[in-house]
Amino acid sequence: MTLPKIIVPPESDSMTLTVPGANLTARSKVVDSESKPEDLEEAVPGGEDEEGKMDVNKSDLLNVDEGLERPMSAASQTSIVVHERLQELVKLFKGRTERRRDKLVDPDESDDESPSASPAKKPGEAPPPPPPPEQKKEAEEKPVEEEEEEVQIYEFMGYKIPVPQFKIPQMPEWLRAILAYRFPSSIDPYTDLIYVVWLFFVTFAWNWNVWLIPVRCTFPYQTPDNIHWWLLMDYFCDSIYIMDIFVVQPRLQFVRGGDIVCDKNDMRENYRQTERFKMDVISLFPLDVLYVFTGVKSLLRFPRLLKYNAFFEFNDRLEAWMSKAYIYRVIRTSAYLLYSLHCNACIFYWGSDYEGLGSTKWVYNGKGNSYIRCYYFAVKTLITIGGLPDPTTVFEIVFQLVNYFVGVFAFSIMIGQMRDVIGAATAGEAYYRHSVDSTVKYMTSYRIPRDVQNRIKTWYDYTWKSQGMLDEQELLIQLPDKMRLDIAADVNYSIVSKVALFQGCDRQMIFDMLKRLKSVVYLPGDFVCEKGEIGREMYIIKAGEVQVVGGPDGKTVFVTLRAGSVFGEISLLAGGGGNRRTANVKAHGFANLFILDKKDLAEILVHYPESQKLLRKKAKKMLTKDKKPAEAKGEVKDTGEVIPQRPETPKLYKAALEVATGQTFSRLKEAYKGATLEPSTPISGMSSTGPVPPPSPMHRRSPIPRPQILDEDDMVSETTDSTVIIRMTPRVEGEEILSVEISPAEGAEAEMEEPQKTEDK
Repeated sequence: MTLPKIIVPPESDSMTLTVPGANLTARSKVVDSESKPEDLEEAVPGGEDEEGKMDVNKSDLLNVDEGLERPMSAASQTSIVVHERLQELVKLFKGRTERRRDKLVDPDESDDESPSASPAKKPGEAPPPPPPPEQKKEAEEKPVEEEEEEVQIYEFMGYKIPVPQFKIPQMPEWLRAILAYRFPSSIDPYTDLIYVVWLFFVTFAWNWNVWLIPVRCTFPYQTPDNIHWWLLMDYFCDSIYIMDIFVVQPRLQFVRGGDIVCDKNDMRENYRQTERFKMDVISLFPLDVLYVFTGVKSLLRFPRLLKYNAFFEFNDRLEAWMSKAYIYRVIRTSAYLLYSLHCNACIFYWGSDYEGLGSTKWVYNGKGNSYIRCYYFAVKTLITIGGLPDPTTVFEIVFQLVNYFVGVFAFSIMIGQMRDVIGAATAGEAYYRHSVDSTVKYMTSYRIPRDVQNRIKTWYDYTWKSQGMLDEQELLIQLPDKMRLDIAADVNYSIVSKVALFQGCDRQMIFDMLKRLKSVVYLPGDFVCEKGEIGREMYIIKAGEVQVVGGPDGKTVFVTLRAGSVFGEISLLAGGGGNRRTANVKAHGFANLFILDKKDLAEILVHYPESQKLLRKKAKKMLTKDKKPAEAKGEVKDTGEVIPQRPETPKLYKAALEVATGQTFSRLKEAYKGATLEPSTPISGMSSTGPVPPPSPMHRRSPIPRPQILDEDDMVSETTDSTVIIRMTPRVEGEEILSVEISPAEGAEAEMEEPQKTEDK
């Protein structure tokens, strides 16, 4: 059988560039065309002649050639790549131009430009879909089973011995964390929690010695059968003492000249110079070597009690960490009382053993649990309950007298200390009760209405339950500014930073503003501010809701503001008389608000000019947004005058003032200066009509000072030389009399006398 000959077109040797997203139809068509001859080869029966087969193959080849596309040349592919790159650059430049334009329109936005995203690559062939979860589990379980089933075969003397391989279990996370922990090179004794935990172990070792050394010395609980357990626990506590001296204490940081010292050598040397190091060394004095001569006597361990500094330091550090430290103080004070009873019980058993157990009615008779019975005796003795048997011997009498005196003294100290602890724990509540009682007494004495009294009591109750104090400033005023700022930032920054008015302002300005905020609680129905009143502060809602109300009845709710909202900012930021409230704001329920005074904000903005400009810009937008359409069209409404204009000054009074200032006299003097009274010369061809009369004689007189009669109701004005006095005297209602008094000055009379003297000569 002859098979048809398949003609495959030669592959192009030209190198092509791969462009993302290029058309792949040509390649797919080529693959389809390559597969067609194979299908035809299988479909053609073997009985046909060779010419028919060739015709079919030729027609197929023609069809393949028609389906094939001519590959693009290298130049055309390069031009496509360049065109796509240019389009990407154009998009980038357009985005940059839009960002610059937005920045110029609104310069308050952040200058940080978001990085431009890299051009996304066109996805290629999709990855195969993940297997279903059941198959995954099976695939994961199979290797585990195979590993468990793996058996390693060892040969021994020609015999093959299968040895199963067991997998080591994984270590728990908590154990891994403990093994990975490394002891720090330096420890902060005030803030490091690991130091408090270590002090707990040291305190435990110290309490072991404090409580059990008296018991082992007096009661017969230490026997040769259990002596090894007692010694094991003793030396375990000693090892804690040693670790504290050589490992922990030399790593404690300390302050020298205001600097925190963390150097190993300096910390070690500082610990060696303290009094505590000496007491720690003495507490480990090895008196245990005397066990060889005296046997195991727990009394030889009394130096271990000298490590009391660790106990008191643990109390201080633990109280600093606890939120309710008074609970631990009550427990510690109760432990002091129990320890005193414990010591008394040990001493009573020792006295009973000294006198002889059961020898008298007063001593312990040796029946029952010795420690509990002796402890019962100690309680009745120290608390002076009574009902004890009378002592018979001198030793018993003296012992009982000392017991009574010590019991009264110790018990009174414990009661006083317990009272101080409970008083300190309830000091805040006592102050609250005292404030409420004083306020109620004041309102009762002045007969305040019952409704007002109930509202004030409600305010006290809600403020105390919500804040735990009446005024936060009383607590924070004791702290320095830096710590107050830290507390205010942690408590209130999350609320103030969400206020839209302050977004974009300087972060430090927000911190300065947090220290000026005052927290105020409003009761349900209280008006926070009313329309028309002078606004001197703005409000930020910390908790609760307020409603903006209005309408004819004043009960229509326009909007409800919740936590994080701000109102009253228009009155705070507006200037030039625009500081009146524009709406009524009423508390819907219990509302806790922050108040920022206008004066405080002005003092803050002096140091932040950029934030001041931003706030002014926002305030201007708010004011222009709230203008009515009538004002926008230019319609101006008539406004009434709050203060009437001052009436115009009368013209006669103005003329008199001009005379008083000397303007008229000075003009006349300049006009007639140097003029004399001489007969006029005849004009050509004409004679005088008559002789000029001589001037009247002038007599020199000294100016007579005129007394000025002043009236409380008169308005008087005079010149500097007192030549002109202007007086405005009211007579009848609505009428006034203007009088002007003129007296010639001395200089004016002298000038008038000089011309007359010249004429006489």
